[in-house]
Amino acid sequence: MTKSEFLEVPFSHFSLWNKHGPWKSALDKPNGLYKLKTMTAHKLSLSVQYAVGGMNLPTRQQFRRWIKAALQRDVQIVLRIVDEIEGRALNKQFRGKDYATNVLTFVYADTGQSPDNADLLYGDIVICAPVVEQEAREQRKDLRAHYAHLAIHAALHLQGYDHENEQDAATMEALETKLLEKLGYADPYKAVV
Repeated sequence: MTKSEFLEVPFSHFSLWNKHGPWKSALDKPNGLYKLKTMTAHKLSLSVQYAVGGMNLPTRQQFRRWIKAALQRDVQIVLRIVDEIEGRALNKQFRGKDYATNVLTFVYADTGQSPDNADLLYGDIVICAPVVEQEAREQRKDLRAHYAHLAIHAALHLQGYDHENEQDAATMEALETKLLEKLGYADPYKAVV
């Protein structure tokens, strides 16, 4: 459970904040203000490894921003950006598929305790840069937007989301779209013409 804070908002602003802000509940106050409970961000320990160079890669800060937007719990992640050879080897070793894929997520069952005693989730994310660039080009997507989508997609997988059936896929895609729109990116599932 995250720590909560309260923010006082004038009544005239309540409907705007209620629709568009991360507010959970409102309590009427006699002075015409609503007391809104806000949720603080979950903790992210992120190590980014660039095993490929010379490409137009996002910064550590960009990856941090994107992954943090998708967090629903405290996590410790190693994110590795790889070339096609390493991406293919990992996909073959862990999924039995002999090709490089855009992103792989590895969740570790052993959890530890963060300082505030919340469960801490551990995992690795591997993003194959050449595949991401090729997909962005073929799908006519902005490269940064595609990286943002895959970082969020992987962070959700890490937290238990999946797309093995239609209902789960629809839930995950809707959440990805919502998070990306909050970050200023277009719906990744809409075809670009």
